[in-house]
Amino acid sequence: MTGFAAEIGPPILLTLELAAVTTLLLLLMGTPLAWWLARSRAPWKEAVAAVVALPLVLPPTVLGFYLLVLLGPDGPGGWIAGLWGARTLAFTFGGLVIGSVLYSMPFVVQPIRNAFEAFGERPLEAAATLRASPLDAFFSVALPLARPGLLTGAVLGFAHTVGEFGVVLMIGGNLPGSTKVLSVAIFDYVETMQWGRAHAVAAGMAAFSFAVILLMTLLERRSRAARA
Repeated sequence: MTGFAAEIGPPILLTLELAAVTTLLLLLMGTPLAWWLARSRAPWKEAVAAVVALPLVLPPTVLGFYLLVLLGPDGPGGWIAGLWGARTLAFTFGGLVIGSVLYSMPFVVQPIRNAFEAFGERPLEAAATLRASPLDAFFSVALPLARPGLLTGAVLGFAHTVGEFGVVLMIGGNLPGSTKVLSVAIFDYVETMQWGRAHAVAAGMAAFSFAVILLMTLLERRSRAARA
């Protein structure tokens, strides 16, 4: 068991690091995007929303394949990596972050957009009558009111990144210490017929998924109680 703990430790830490970095980036990028989707009257905003939601229905291997092309040595990722002397962003932690951000984006943007749309115009109009600038109203009124959506998006984004497999396998492979996350570790154990270790990791991830669902239910119930 000690050997197994030492072996599974790096994938656990790498998975948590990937999920944390991805969630932070998604909140920073997804919140203004969700605000624009909630407030804009542009006729093409739903086309943008559809692009954001595409990973919900697109097979992970399809997204992973195109990311592999874009991040590889012959794509834009190769040119960017060349700035510090590397050949590619594929099969690197940076490549995993890019893929995870794109793949988990709808799980963060949609709850935040729903939260922005839920409180309507009146709080912002009240802030405007108090001479609050649009930026001030966003930070002092919109964000506090949308806090349940932000929490939901953060939890979903983190959990979805922890559990993703197809995209990270396509663009990251199975490099210990660099790209071997928990979902890939399970695949590796099954391939090598190490059923006990596969069961242990899978059971841990199933328990984590249950905890996420329970947390989401409690957050939703608390949000409803606060609005009542």
